[in-house]
Amino acid sequence: MLTEEDAAALRAAGRPRRWDRGTTVISEGDTSDWVLVLMEGRVKVSSHTSGGTEVVLAVRGPGGLLGELSAIDGSPRSATVTALEPISGIVVRDFPTFLENHGRIAVLLMQLVSLRLRDSDRKRIEYGAFDTTGRVATRLLELAERYGEKTNSGVRVALPLSQDELAGWTGASREAVSKALRTLRDRGLIETGRRRVVIHDIEGLRKRAR
Repeated sequence: MLTEEDAAALRAAGRPRRWDRGTTVISEGDTSDWVLVLMEGRVKVSSHTSGGTEVVLAVRGPGGLLGELSAIDGSPRSATVTALEPISGIVVRDFPTFLENHGRIAVLLMQLVSLRLRDSDRKRIEYGAFDTTGRVATRLLELAERYGEKTNSGVRVALPLSQDELAGWTGASREAVSKALRTLRDRGLIETGRRRVVIHDIEGLRKRAR
């Protein structure tokens, strides 16, 4: 979304950092004014219910902006961000001042927040209207569209999530997710392996998602 000039200004305002796989990058409840522009690797954005159950809200990859809401309004962080693999990014401190000096980026940020709100609304509709298999199919399609690699046998997705985390992302139990994956395998739509999924039939998976 950024021009070369915008990107250069963002880099100049921040400093590079790296995190190992499994590291907590942002903790829910903390207060801070910095944001992270993710350059390499993927992270999960999650929260916990009062009962301790982890709910995965999103998976973000290169180009993702993290921590912007708390940095802007000063409220505590609304979610935890954890590195699913080794990641690197640019940390920009005092983000509100940066936006005051770069009006075009501020407008782009409003567009980004709007897109995320629409995505959140869509997921709430899915949870009420789709069964677990439909929700799992939708999440696999989302990963394929963002991070999929075309191969001779289909679209390969290096799945950074465990089944427990995938369950937290679909609002279902681990057992229900395992059954949904088995159903999709039995239909010949996907093939699963350790930390990977190969989608053999994208259109078939999309129909099952709907």
